[in-house]
Amino acid sequence: MVIGGAIDTGSFTEKNYKKEIEKNLNFFEKGILKRMITESEFGNESRIEIVPTASQIPIEVGQEYIKAFSYLGAHNVGVLDIQDRNGSNDPTNCERLSKCNILVFTGGDQLRLTSILGGTEFHKILLKKYKNENFVIAGTSAGAAACSNNMIYQGSASEALLKGEVKITSGLGLIDDVIIDTHFVQRGRIGRLFQAVVSNPMVLGIGLGEDTGLLIKHGTDMEAIGSGLVILVDGRNINDTNIYDVQMGAPISIENLKVHVLSMKDHYDLIDHKMIIHKETKKVREAE
Repeated sequence: MVIGGAIDTGSFTEKNYKKEIEKNLNFFEKGILKRMITESEFGNESRIEIVPTASQIPIEVGQEYIKAFSYLGAHNVGVLDIQDRNGSNDPTNCERLSKCNILVFTGGDQLRLTSILGGTEFHKILLKKYKNENFVIAGTSAGAAACSNNMIYQGSASEALLKGEVKITSGLGLIDDVIIDTHFVQRGRIGRLFQAVVSNPMVLGIGLGEDTGLLIKHGTDMEAIGSGLVILVDGRNINDTNIYDVQMGAPISIENLKVHVLSMKDHYDLIDHKMIIHKETKKVREAE
């Protein structure tokens, strides 16, 4: 489950996060946090571990998640406060990961998250559990951006369609052939995703709005959840681009870039690249 984040939380900074932390997490009350619980086979009895590694204020963030889960009736919650690579290889932390049913990566700085966890025992166990167990992994903001093989870690929205302004590196490798951006609509980041996709058109761009996420099952079926929008950018049918001709810092041109917009309960198949729009059925009252 990848989530776009909440108001005033940052993918790269956490300005005002501590001051307004309850406001920043209240979007979960609209169903996203509850969905994590219902997707687990153990429901409210699930062992839940919070990983605030990406955050600059891990203790405060972890406690707010514990409070939020408690509000929903889930009380078996802990915080894995991993702050360096030694912590990622620590046997106690790895054992806790092995036994948990739901793992939540918080927001903050995705490069911090991948550089601390990448290639460690913790990361190896995470990949093994994801592939072989009935296991829920959730990430919000930075935690969402880090879930894919390819990860955006830098790039201002205003300069995103200038060659070289968007920086991409490797993520945690949970989801193949996608790249994820967060706080998408609110921060005008569509240009960042356009450049990420035109650089490698086989990768599907996923832009997550705030209070919005995608539930991805079996690595193929994506369902939009939450109150906002999910923007998908499909570059497989791009006719032409100048990205390989222009100098660094020059504007990029793209012809025939396809964009889809998903809202709550819409689905998209990552294999067939087909979108299914959810439509409410209306009950027609028969005349007496």
